[in-house]
Amino acid sequence: MKLYFFFFIAITLNSFSQEKVINGEIKDAENNTYLQYANIGISNKNTGTVSNSDGKFSLKIDEKINENDFVTFSYIGYKTQTIAISKLKLPYSVIKLEPKKNQLDEVIVKFVKLEPKIIGRNSKGLGVMHANFYNYYEKDVDDRLSKEIGMKFKLKKDCKINDLNFNITSNEFRSLKFRVNFYKIENGFPTNLIVEKDIVFEIKNEFKGWFNLDLKSYEIYLDKEIEDIAITIQWVESEKANGKSKYFGISTAMSATETSFFREKSMDSWKISGQSLSFYLNIMCN
Repeated sequence: MKLYFFFFIAITLNSFSQEKVINGEIKDAENNTYLQYANIGISNKNTGTVSNSDGKFSLKIDEKINENDFVTFSYIGYKTQTIAISKLKLPYSVIKLEPKKNQLDEVIVKFVKLEPKIIGRNSKGLGVMHANFYNYYEKDVDDRLSKEIGMKFKLKKDCKINDLNFNITSNEFRSLKFRVNFYKIENGFPTNLIVEKDIVFEIKNEFKGWFNLDLKSYEIYLDKEIEDIAITIQWVESEKANGKSKYFGISTAMSATETSFFREKSMDSWKISGQSLSFYLNIMCN
């Protein structure tokens, strides 16, 4: 029997100065539970966020956005929904999303002989360069919700991912939660997700140094025919260590051969940096 899920989004639009805020909540209508960390944004307008652990969100709209722009709602395993701002019913809107009929096929690789490999940059470097999640124009850390940063990796063999590692140089947060995303690269930029798994992890107590994220239990297999992939971490929740907490960064170095990607908001356009993050994978390959 096919199951259909419905998202209920309660939306109110409040204005202040030149900025507006769309407030709402995202639910699964079948069991009435909230859907946490769903992506919400306006494509290529540097406007986006994620729902929190209770399914609630606040999407800030500036003067560059008009009523004919579309808000996109996406969640892994469901069809993406786009709605014009002018079509959002106030004060309460119901958005119905159906599950994807054609899920991505799981890649099953028959290994003959496994060989451990490291791909990416497993060096801290001199520690003088950092890729910071902080932006001068951000008014608060909530402005970082849905921000992403990551690296390009080239696959030469069929591989299974054991873990992801990155070196944290600054961290002023009691708790930070990120989602790991795996993208196909087309025309030089990340495009579609190639791993349909919602992988959210937490970094606690202002941790600095090499952070290891064990991914073995997720059974992630990557086919060499994909060739180039992007792996990113996406900011979904944070708790400051104190009122002045602001910085979180990963060590990086200039590189003529490596490519890093970043974008300020969900649904925004990707940007490329000629830097190599201290960001690597332990993998097992044929």
